[in-house]
Amino acid sequence: MTKIAILTSGGDAPGMNAAIRAIVHSAQHNQYDCIGFFHGYNGLLNDEWQTLTHHDVANVLQFGGTILKSARCRAMCEPQGPKQAVNTLRKHQIDALIVIGGDGSFRGLEAIKAHWEGQVIGLPGTIDNDLAGTDNTIGFATAVTTATHAIDKIRDTANAFERVFIVEVMGRHSGHIAFHVGLATGAEAILSFENCDSADTRQQLDRLINQIQVQQQYNHDSFVIVLAENLWPGGPQALKTQLAEQAGIESAVCVLGHIQRGGSPAPEDRLLATELGLEAVNAVMDSRTGIMIGKQGTALHDVPLSHAISAAKPVDARWIKAQHDVLTEYLVKHRK
Repeated sequence: MTKIAILTSGGDAPGMNAAIRAIVHSAQHNQYDCIGFFHGYNGLLNDEWQTLTHHDVANVLQFGGTILKSARCRAMCEPQGPKQAVNTLRKHQIDALIVIGGDGSFRGLEAIKAHWEGQVIGLPGTIDNDLAGTDNTIGFATAVTTATHAIDKIRDTANAFERVFIVEVMGRHSGHIAFHVGLATGAEAILSFENCDSADTRQQLDRLINQIQVQQQYNHDSFVIVLAENLWPGGPQALKTQLAEQAGIESAVCVLGHIQRGGSPAPEDRLLATELGLEAVNAVMDSRTGIMIGKQGTALHDVPLSHAISAAKPVDARWIKAQHDVLTEYLVKHRK
């Protein structure tokens, strides 16, 4: 009997449980055995596992996090790590390993592939949406929704006091969350990797000061800056200090942080995770390997793991242009 193993690795993302559920249901429907390894690749190295059945995933669809737990695994970066993982897979007579995670998780999967004869299949699970070959990754829609709701609340108190707020959102080194959330909340400024050079922030700071001063002169209202994490040298507190020292602009900082990774997954993530999980089992049936299952438009397709990891996935130029056009129109209007 074909035996499938599942693990979730790296940062958790809402919808991972929905993907696990879909894999288990499809595996049992096709009379495949299914086991889950706990704590990411650590579970493979430490042989920490359990059999997964319909009963185990019966009520997990609506929960964030992952029932299989997750972790980083430094040992997988060492030469012996992938070989040890392969020994565990062979011990349990695993035919296919499905990993739900991001680029680091897929690098581990590629390392295993180099030493193992079984099938390796990745499902894109990361709120950062930074994997090439798929429009969205599992967890991205929920992170955007969570951050949008949070900034809507921040906007209320910002309006009440006519204050400037700097709100840092996650994304690691990707601006997908920043731009989607910034546009969804009508943020007056979006600072991200695509429109701000972190090596030379002086010009960006001057432009931001000018924008804030124009608004304060012509329109007494709140001003929200959505800032991508890991962008501004010194972080949002440094930006707050520079605004005060350079122009006397007082501001408040709110770092949304890991709130974006938690909570019940949005319907979009539940549906995407279910589709990808079912297709992963189809890939097992068709002997496809070395791939990530992605979705572009309405079509599911196979993406080589190497491409998903290494290819760039920039924010759509339309989003960048939309933010630029809105800002330009605003400044022109209020300078008249």
